[in-house]
Amino acid sequence: MIHMFLINSLQEKADHHHHELVEGKVDWKGRTAVKKTHGGIKTSLFILGAFSFENLATVSLTVNLVTYFNGVMHFEQADAANEVTNYSGTCFILSILVAVLADTYIGRFKAVLISGTVELLGLALLAIQAHYPKLKPPLCNMFDPTSHCKKIEGGDAAILFIALYLIGMGTGGIKAALPSHGADQFDDKDPQEARHMSNFFNYLLLAICFGGSISLTFGVWIQDNKGWDWGFGFGAIAMFLGLVTFASGLPKYRLHPVKKTSAIIEVIQVYVAAIRNRKLQLPEDPMELYELNKDEEAAIDSEFQPHRDIFGCLDKAAIQTSTGDSETPNPWKLCRVTQVENAKIILGMVPIFCCTIIMTLCLAQLQTFSILQGLTMDTSLTKSFKIPPASLPIIPFGFLIIVVPVYDQIFVPFTRKITGIPTGITHLQRVGVGLVLSSLSMATAAIMEVKRKGVARDHNMLDAIPILQPLPISVFWLSIQFFIFGIADMFTSIGLLEFFYSEAPRALKSVSTCFLWCSMALGYYLSSVLVSIVNRATKGSTKSRGWLGGNNINRNHLNLFFMLLSILSLINFCFYLFFAKRYKYRSQSAVVPEENNKAMH
Repeated sequence: MIHMFLINSLQEKADHHHHELVEGKVDWKGRTAVKKTHGGIKTSLFILGAFSFENLATVSLTVNLVTYFNGVMHFEQADAANEVTNYSGTCFILSILVAVLADTYIGRFKAVLISGTVELLGLALLAIQAHYPKLKPPLCNMFDPTSHCKKIEGGDAAILFIALYLIGMGTGGIKAALPSHGADQFDDKDPQEARHMSNFFNYLLLAICFGGSISLTFGVWIQDNKGWDWGFGFGAIAMFLGLVTFASGLPKYRLHPVKKTSAIIEVIQVYVAAIRNRKLQLPEDPMELYELNKDEEAAIDSEFQPHRDIFGCLDKAAIQTSTGDSETPNPWKLCRVTQVENAKIILGMVPIFCCTIIMTLCLAQLQTFSILQGLTMDTSLTKSFKIPPASLPIIPFGFLIIVVPVYDQIFVPFTRKITGIPTGITHLQRVGVGLVLSSLSMATAAIMEVKRKGVARDHNMLDAIPILQPLPISVFWLSIQFFIFGIADMFTSIGLLEFFYSEAPRALKSVSTCFLWCSMALGYYLSSVLVSIVNRATKGSTKSRGWLGGNNINRNHLNLFFMLLSILSLINFCFYLFFAKRYKYRSQSAVVPEENNKAMH
């Protein structure tokens, strides 16, 4: 009797211990992660802290970079804006490459460490160049029409762009791996941890705001008052502290094991196989399409997706031929049904993805032309204190520090009781709100620019030298457009992160957050293209060679450019409504119940 009791007791302990294990995650020693020991909301604090430090290092650089290119390196305003947006676009597009490398070879933890080190090197190199006059063009006032400023060139230009794109590679890698690594700390099969995962994505925005707020105040102040070398050095120190913070959490992390194949590569294989098999006839019975036998050893820990009658052209990737009896079929000619279904899910999200690109296009203007607006205005906060124009985004950041906890702790629980949706409103509803607000932000920016130019015209200051002769209008008028866009960003960016992560199949969850960064990258690149197109199209209608040409923003037509963006954003929102209403959430998603598909998601 005692013997049986001991056996049952040991069995219960074993079952309980097994229940605590986290499937598909390991600790830093390669052992299966234990739920009470590894991961969770407390462990995610290391990740949030690291992300906050990374933003502390780079936000001041991003918002003030157009000033650095224009005032120190002597690029024209439109060219400076394009260089900054190209840099920003590269930061985000590289996140896809890092995501593939992290999944396939090095893992997300190592990807963050390596990316952070690369970013640290870039910041240090930028600080060194800013410190030594021999590595920069001679001092010159770009705002003086009579001056002939020498633009940076040759080896000095090479140092500038090498440093800049090292930072781009680093920040792209961190943005690719860090949010996914944070999501790895939660088990989406556990209802409580699934809610904590949603909290984590909201707190991720909060971490960005904390780091960004310090960067926009102290970091920008150092750049403007102590020198660019001190400012970039400050960023390097912040990045180093971020790396230390992140590495400190290693014993507590749940780590995603490195796979031999990348989920992105598997999706590409589906398209290649479908093209190669395009002339083959689909079988009448979908059960004849290729899939692993669930009883096979190769099927252990594999995900299985049911076949769906959509995007039938992709099903050709799973057609078995008479010569396909090999034990190891060529993955570029024959794919599993599950692999094909994963590709279909991604294809279904493409319209949503495309409709969010314009959001970053609008953001790019606030990070470039709005900073140039601020340089012409009165920056006095008090008689003895002036706020740098690059610090204006502190207003939405400061507001978001208050709003995000209120949204997460009050709005979400309240709306959850009404809608029955764990996140309060659906992810696509959240994104839609942000898209409308981004259009409103650009319309507001157009109105503010009309007001600013009106002051310049009324006071005969259209040709006044910025900073030396500021217009008698407060720079805080620009805070309205920053404020509105900050709220838009809270809705759209975090809504997209949650949408992509929750909708992506298990094999693609690890790289799903890259879709947001890819959308942002395309938005930045599109901004460069749009600025060039607008300048060419309006070259003959203005003395400054286009709406945005030259170095005198008072003679430009920035108000018309902002209004153009507002109209484009509204048109884009109409397309978004069309696709969002027709999007069907995955039936296996635990985030959004099926009955809510009738709403504008």
